Amino acid sequence: METTRVSAKSNLWIYHIFACLSVTAWGLSFISTRVLLDNGLHPIEIYIYRSTIAYIALLSICHKRLIANNLKDELLFVLCGIVAGSVYFIAENVALEYTLVSNVSLITSLPPLLTVLLVGIVYKSDRPGKGAYIGSTIAFIGVGLVIFNSSFNMSINPLGDLLALLAAFCWAIYGLLLKPLNAHYDAKFITRKVFFYGVLTALPFLSIEAEIAPFEILLRPTVIYNLLFLGLICSLGAFLLWAYTVIKIGAVTASNYLYFQPIITLIFSVLILSEPLTIIGCAGCALILAGVWLSDYLQRLSWKGGHRP
Repeated sequence: METTRVSAKSNLWIYHIFACLSVTAWGLSFISTRVLLDNGLHPIEIYIYRSTIAYIALLSICHKRLIANNLKDELLFVLCGIVAGSVYFIAENVALEYTLVSNVSLITSLPPLLTVLLVGIVYKSDRPGKGAYIGSTIAFIGVGLVIFNSSFNMSINPLGDLLALLAAFCWAIYGLLLKPLNAHYDAKFITRKVFFYGVLTALPFLSIEAEIAPFEILLRPTVIYNLLFLGLICSLGAFLLWAYTVIKIGAVTASNYLYFQPIITLIFSVLILSEPLTIIGCAGCALILAGVWLSDYLQRLSWKGGHRP
């Protein structure tokens, strides 16, 4: 019996590797999207292509149930598709046209913290403690520095940072919408529905876009490789690995790996895209990461102390 327990515990290392792989893929996804933008694809096109690829792949392995249990849940999935699909990714992709890739990755690392605050507003029984507010203040000062830094760079438009902030709030709202759905549906079903309604609600945005990339651009090897990377690795593979990781090592332990996503993006955006590093930008990066980490750390200390935050 003891041998079995030790063996089970020792095998958990594979899920820590899964977490690292997922976060690395998400960190690189910003750079991959930037490459596609530079090749002439529109932000809305990129989202529709990557999500369609992910949806078809996921549908091939998760197709026993197509519709939710009731109309209310189906409408919740529509909202999820909007806030975590079309609006989130379109705002994020458009942001990459105006600001640094590293800025977008940093600002979109805020959703875990924003979700805690929004849950406290909507569900009075889950109000966050002082740690969440302290962490929020520090993190938002960091966001302010990042946007402030952008406003003094003639090649960067602060609008991109604000769009990234909008994306972060959308993902936080998605966390609220998931609360009633997680009790009745598994991760693959929820993700597939989000992909479907995300693409569906993105089509009206595409219809008002005057310039669509010519078909020959889609045949470029660089475009094909990056779309497959975003669709199969970032949207599908990384999510499934993350879902298994959360089940095996817990959401708290897994979420700690998310702190490294903006760092990965920052490093590779400098190496691959030659983006500049500034003191103010680095200070903003440090404050955002410190705020998100401190909020999580203080809340866990509160739980260990025997009372809810």
